[in-house]
Amino acid sequence: VQLQASGGGLVQEGGSLRLSCAASGRTFRTDTISWFRQSPGKEREFVAAITWRNTSYFTDSAKGRFIISRDNAHNTVYLQMSMLKPGDTAVYYCARYSRTGTGYLVELGSTSSYDFWGQGTLVTVSS
Repeated sequence: VQLQASGGGLVQEGGSLRLSCAASGRTFRTDTISWFRQSPGKEREFVAAITWRNTSYFTDSAKGRFIISRDNAHNTVYLQMSMLKPGDTAVYYCARYSRTGTGYLVELGSTSSYDFWGQGTLVTVSS
């Protein structure tokens, strides 16, 4: 499967952006898809995830500001970001979660649990 992230750009503090993650090569309707972000000099960090059952998970800093959704008919996952802050500035990546089985979601925040990654899209929030 290939993932293509898009939708990044420059936005003022308090503004909004919607990121898209389009999958090709196979349907991902049974996959959990996540968004990570990475700022210069920092490790890649988990932002949000959505399971095949449409259950969503967020890092604390994203709760109440970001919404993750999916359109299985178009093999796309979206990350709607609102009330953006300069601290949200980063390259945002989407990725497919590879773990399965009982309790499989416990490793959502670990980059090693993902097997396919998009190329990243830059989000810059100016103050």
